[in-house]
Amino acid sequence: MSDLRTNPFQNRPRFLAAQPRLIRLYVFHCIIGFALSGVFTGLILWSNTANIGHLVAHVEGGWLAAFVFFVLNGIVFAGVQTGIAIMSLGKDDDQSGGGRRDAIPADGGLQRAVVRVTSQRQR
Repeated sequence: MSDLRTNPFQNRPRFLAAQPRLIRLYVFHCIIGFALSGVFTGLILWSNTANIGHLVAHVEGGWLAAFVFFVLNGIVFAGVQTGIAIMSLGKDDDQSGGGRRDAIPADGGLQRAVVRVTSQRQR
């Protein structure tokens, strides 16, 4: 694994390069999420979906609505991006499946159990 892949903030900013690896991962993927939010907001405004582009351009304070739209979508996209990145950390492509199935022996780990049945009391 190259050092650039494990530390995208190797040269600058220095305060991020000194942070633990998990913090760097979180900040990096939040930046990606907010970049996706910017693209998404731009596409919504450009395509004038639901006449939002017209409202932002022609209503007083429309820029504030666009900013709130960008920030709220940024929070969602950053959360999803970070979640995907964290869930894929432990994934090893060489192993199939996972969970407790790998811990069960080939014979199933089953043992015979003797059950004694006694007759029920007569009513």
